[in-house]
Amino acid sequence: MDRIKVGKIVGAFGIRGELKVLSYADKPHRFEELDSLYAGKEEYHVKNVRYQKDMVLLRLEGVDDRNAAEKLRGKFLEIDKSELRELDEDEYFVFDLIGLEAVDQEGKHIGKVTDVIQNSAQDLYEIETDDGVKHLVPAAYELVTEINIDSGIMRIKPIPGLLD
Repeated sequence: MDRIKVGKIVGAFGIRGELKVLSYADKPHRFEELDSLYAGKEEYHVKNVRYQKDMVLLRLEGVDDRNAAEKLRGKFLEIDKSELRELDEDEYFVFDLIGLEAVDQEGKHIGKVTDVIQNSAQDLYEIETDDGVKHLVPAAYELVTEINIDSGIMRIKPIPGLLD
């Protein structure tokens, strides 16, 4: 079964086996909705979730002390793809965007989407041309006029200088 990364264990917290997790989820409280997740090949049941600043503090069944928590440091936390939340219209998972063909309004090939950079202002789509040049395109309706996951297309309306 396909799995999706929802976070990374960056350390232990305290002496009772709590994990300090950097969340990849778009919704801060996504971990509260999960009954279980995977760290490596092992499935763990979620016992408790709380938050400290921008970190998730997670208690997992079977991780009962600091030593057990430290052994998981650096591992990614994953869920089965079937557990992904329903998206609103015009929302996309990053893994669905990577690999889309970027074309202009007339359908002329520009390149491929190779990354999505998420920051506080707005997402940026990294488009790599066939000759390896990378361009950052803001995720704005004025510039990205169509995303069609089924056909594998991201249609861009480039303004002067955007792709230079």
